[in-house]
Amino acid sequence: MFTVDPTTTGIVLTDPQNEFLSPGHPGYELLKPVILQNNTVGNLVKLLQSAKQKGYKVFVSPHYLYPHDHKWQFKGAEETLLLSTYAYDRPDARSPVPPASGAAFVPDLLPFLEDGQTIIANAHKIASPATNDLCLQLRKQGVSKIVLAGVVSNVCVESHMRHLIEEGFEVAIVQDATAAPADGFNAALVNFKGFASAVWTTEQAVVNL
Repeated sequence: MFTVDPTTTGIVLTDPQNEFLSPGHPGYELLKPVILQNNTVGNLVKLLQSAKQKGYKVFVSPHYLYPHDHKWQFKGAEETLLLSTYAYDRPDARSPVPPASGAAFVPDLLPFLEDGQTIIANAHKIASPATNDLCLQLRKQGVSKIVLAGVVSNVCVESHMRHLIEEGFEVAIVQDATAAPADGFNAALVNFKGFASAVWTTEQAVVNL
């Protein structure tokens, strides 16, 4: 049975950013039916509220793209889409992210993500944490178990799940604190149940934390 406690467990969010979670952004329109069905943003708020109140460390694996990334000599379909829409673009790593941009954190989540306690990893570039320092940050904080949520369910969330499991972490998924296009979400649910140590609703996660 998968159990958690604040000393060994971290909450990890993938891409809690405007592009796929806030109205008015192209990515949001792709996910909108499942976001509304799941109450994804509301559930992320509930998860973070509970985690912070109970003393869990929160980690974010964000997606950012810089001008030099647009000069990649080859890229796959997902990279092509994100680069062509400037979804996660930032001018550089030092400048503040404009609040209305797709790369900015979702406004409802800001009180939890910008509280001076949340650990923001370096940007991942495609889908998994293979290209950032998330695993290092987790290990340096003594984390061996992860409660995972965010977007997109069948892309970055699933890629993070698989990578973290391969790295030796135990992972639980909060299924309704994720979202994807409907067929992608359903496919992700199948794979979550096939790989994760637990698959919870937000209500179950809040009780189990």
